[in-house]
Amino acid sequence: MSSELRESKNGDLFSIWNYDGKIAYEDIIEATEGFDIRYCIGTGGYGSVYKAQLPNGKVVALKKLHRFEAEDPNFDKSFRNEVTILTEIRHRNIVKLHGYCLHKRCMFLVYEYMERGSLFCVLRNNVEAVELDWMKRVNIIKSIAHALSYMHHEGVPVIVHRDISSNNILLNSELEAFVSDFGTARLLDSDTSNQTLIAGTYGYIAPELAYTMKVTEKSDIYSFGVVALEILMGRHPGELLTSLSSSQSVMLNEILDKRLPPPNRLVAHDVFIVAAISFACLRAEPKSRPTMKSVSQEFLCHKKPKMNPLHAVSVWQLRNQETYMVGESETHSESPCFLVEKDNV
Repeated sequence: MSSELRESKNGDLFSIWNYDGKIAYEDIIEATEGFDIRYCIGTGGYGSVYKAQLPNGKVVALKKLHRFEAEDPNFDKSFRNEVTILTEIRHRNIVKLHGYCLHKRCMFLVYEYMERGSLFCVLRNNVEAVELDWMKRVNIIKSIAHALSYMHHEGVPVIVHRDISSNNILLNSELEAFVSDFGTARLLDSDTSNQTLIAGTYGYIAPELAYTMKVTEKSDIYSFGVVALEILMGRHPGELLTSLSSSQSVMLNEILDKRLPPPNRLVAHDVFIVAAISFACLRAEPKSRPTMKSVSQEFLCHKKPKMNPLHAVSVWQLRNQETYMVGESETHSESPCFLVEKDNV
C-alpha cells in the first residue's frame, strides 16, 4: 500500500490511497472533467457513480459523495465504513477497491468498473435478461453465496453486508457477479450487542428486523434467498411469497422466468437445488435458516439429488420443506450436501 499527498491551491491536502500507487487525484479530475454530469452513470445510496478512463487506459468506477452529503456525519460514517470493509476483503466475487479520497469537500471511492451494471437492471431489460441463460443465472447465485460465505466465515470479526439486493450485485462483461456497496456493512464483534438502526432495501429485509435491531448474518441469508428467487423468476418474488399460504397448486416450473426456454434436464437439477436453498433461506425463524457456509458447500457438492421434474415440484412443498436441506451446516457435519429425497418432493 502507498499514499500520495497532493496539496490543493488553498493549502488543503488530498489523500489518494491505492494498491499500486498509480492513481493520482489529478488523473481522476481530468478523466471526469471535474466530475461532469456527462460521466455520471448512476446514483447510489449516498452519492453518484461516474465512469472514468485513466491515462494508462484503465477504466474505473468512481463513487462520489455529494458535497452536502460529505458534510453529513451519517454519510461520512457510511463512506468511511465502506473503506474499512473493502480494504480488508480479498475475494474474487466482491468488487475490488482500487483507491479512495477522504477530503471533506471531495470524497470518492475508486472501484473496478463493471461493464454490465447491476443485476437489477439486467433482469429488467428483456434483451439482456435472455442473454442471462439458466446456467449463467445459477453461476451468479453460486458466486453471491461464495462471497457471503467468505464474509460470514473466513474473517474475524464477521462481516454482515446488511443490504444484499439485486441493485448491489454488479456484473462484468462476462456476466460474472460481484457483491458491491458496503456502505451499510457491519463488522460483528462477539463482545458487543450489535444493536443498530435498520438498514437495507425494502423487499429484501429479513422480517425479524421489524421487531429487533440486532444485526446477525441471518439477515444477509434472508436477503440472499430473495435475490436467488428473483434471479430464477426474473422479477422480485414479493407477490409469490405473500400468496403462498393461499395457493398450494403453483408448480416450480410456473414461476421461472418465461423469457427463457425451460431449463434442460441437466440444468434443471441446479435450478431445483437453488429453489430449495432459496426457500430455506427465507424461513421466518432466523435460527432455522442455513449458514452461508453450508449453502456455499452445497453448491460445491457434485452429488446430484434424485428429483421429480420441475413441473411436478410445487412451490408450497419447497416453502414447507423439511428434508431438502439442513438448517445449520454443523447439524450434518459429516456431509455438506443437503438431503434431498425424491419420495418427499
